[in-house]
Amino acid sequence: MGKSELLARLCRARDQLRDIQDERVLIEQIAREAGMSTFQFIRTFDAVFGITPHQFRIEARLDRAKELLATGDRSVTEVCMTLGFSSLGSFSDQFARRVGTTPSRYRGTPRTTPGCLALMAEAFAISKK
Repeated sequence: MGKSELLARLCRARDQLRDIQDERVLIEQIAREAGMSTFQFIRTFDAVFGITPHQFRIEARLDRAKELLATGDRSVTEVCMTLGFSSLGSFSDQFARRVGTTPSRYRGTPRTTPGCLALMAEAFAISKK
């Protein structure tokens, strides 16, 4: 397997890890689909992306949770269940440890405009004067 084919397989696997909400889909299964042993897959994935497949899947699910909490009217419990976490407690614990606040506080936090957009809006307002 050439380097470009290996990278393509790893990228497909990464997309699978990001998209799959079901905890029962195992790393072993994704490694098999990528044509590697589990150990080789984990080691290679970490070397290429700087994170293990398991940690990547957790991060991707928490990123999706942040989107759902910030943009929707779903409760924390609904977000937890939608993303396939095993329990509300484990979801809240992982979210708080990795994001730095609880899901309910994150949900209630007003979203700010990114700095670059705020500066562009300010420059636009000045130019209109």
